[in-house]
Amino acid sequence: MQRIFAIAVLAATVAAPVCAQQYDVVIGNATIVDGTGAARYTGALAISGGRVAKLSREQIPAAQGKRYIDAKGHIVAPGFIDLHAHIEPVLSMPDAESAARQGVTLALGGPDGGGPWPFGVYLDSVEKRKLGINFAWLAGHNSIRRAVMGTENRAPTPAELEKMKQMVAASMKDGAFGMSTGLRYIPGTFSKVDEVIALSKVAAASGGIYTSHLREEGLGLLEGVAEALEIGRQAKIPVVLTHHKAIGQKMWGKSTVTLHMVDSARKAGTDVMIDQYPYTASSTGFDVLMPNWALAGGVPALRKRLADPELKNAIEKGILDLLLNDRGGGDIKRVQFASVAWDPSLNGKTLYDWAVKRGVPPTPEGAVPLVIEGVLKGGASMVFHVIDEGDVRRIMQHPMTMIASDGRLSKPGADVPHPRNYGTFPRVLGEYVRVQKVLTLETAVRKMTGLPAKRMGLADRGCIREGCAADVTVFDAATVSDKGTFDNPHQYPVGIEYVLVNGEAVVDGGKFTTARAGKVLRHK
Repeated sequence: MQRIFAIAVLAATVAAPVCAQQYDVVIGNATIVDGTGAARYTGALAISGGRVAKLSREQIPAAQGKRYIDAKGHIVAPGFIDLHAHIEPVLSMPDAESAARQGVTLALGGPDGGGPWPFGVYLDSVEKRKLGINFAWLAGHNSIRRAVMGTENRAPTPAELEKMKQMVAASMKDGAFGMSTGLRYIPGTFSKVDEVIALSKVAAASGGIYTSHLREEGLGLLEGVAEALEIGRQAKIPVVLTHHKAIGQKMWGKSTVTLHMVDSARKAGTDVMIDQYPYTASSTGFDVLMPNWALAGGVPALRKRLADPELKNAIEKGILDLLLNDRGGGDIKRVQFASVAWDPSLNGKTLYDWAVKRGVPPTPEGAVPLVIEGVLKGGASMVFHVIDEGDVRRIMQHPMTMIASDGRLSKPGADVPHPRNYGTFPRVLGEYVRVQKVLTLETAVRKMTGLPAKRMGLADRGCIREGCAADVTVFDAATVSDKGTFDNPHQYPVGIEYVLVNGEAVVDGGKFTTARAGKVLRHK
């Protein structure tokens, strides 16, 4: 019997190295920042089946992995979650290179009221593609209202409101993570608060969130924040003040007030958070320089109003006010063309440049007819340099602020888009962590990972923890930086060395790969 036992022990000892756990990937010599805000530590992690299988403060032997990544001198963090992403081009850009190269492993689309419709049909179509990163969506109030009511400036009938409620419910059933509004945009701007509350209650009933592009971000900023907080309070729904900022010089510094409003609302029981991009310029359509009421019914209705001298005068006064006090910033050199289908030569130029070219006074007053002309021609994508750096830093430091790009999936081209499309997350790590020291590295990573995952209700993403999805970003804290500028935005960042999506490397040694391991995530 002793002899048999000894033989068994010997056999087990001999077999042990052969049967040692084999992981898909081992990442060693790592400085781990886990997404919770806790202090970094040295260790290693192993990945199997798209999940973190082992996390250790000791080194895991390289031989235990089919692939070994030596992370010496690098930060290993959860993949970044972009809580406000314009991913409309996903069917033509499923690889999502502009996001992945920033370290983004999950993008939440459908912001500003622009979610897809029909919701489930659209997500089904995306699921058929091989995706570079993970994607999720919000139901869009503007899309739903447009499908039911067009662009009419009126309240919905009871039947129309019921139809919209049914559409929100259907979207939630099909996997929406909540509902977004774009109350500055057509047709959402024509809705009253009771309509938004009613629809938000439907999203809340399914565990969704509410993200709000405020009705106003300039002179009406405080009222816009108050409205969003009231919607959250009455609908009992978690709120995100999305791409939070203060537009125009008259409002610079008002973030002190809005952040106090957020703190007060939270103390009173409203679950409100913020997302922000780290730039002093916004980007949206040319028609934000036009009074919203003038756009009801689309361009044909606008033309009719312009044919009425009294209405035309009111429209011109509204445009001038917006140029002086809102997105125009009081200086038409601050208004930059990003993408102009009807005159690509304007790409990268300013409204000032266009006025000079056309021989009209390069002033806000002189630019009014140009705004009308541009909108009638189909509008344009614009960049507005109207945000104060002090507000950027103040909002960023708030404990409930998350980092999000508000960027659009992009590829290098002839247009001149906002550089946030390429550099949001590396910019925070480089400029606001390493250079300005506005945030600690641990805090910044939490704002990019753990906090947005919590907002979305995702327990297994935004974390480095055993059992979490293996969405991982490896970067060099000493070199990570955005490279794109407002004049030359089509530049990928540096310092993002590895990005793993569900355990597969979409960025490998700083190079973009053909791996397509992304998924469509649906709220359950």
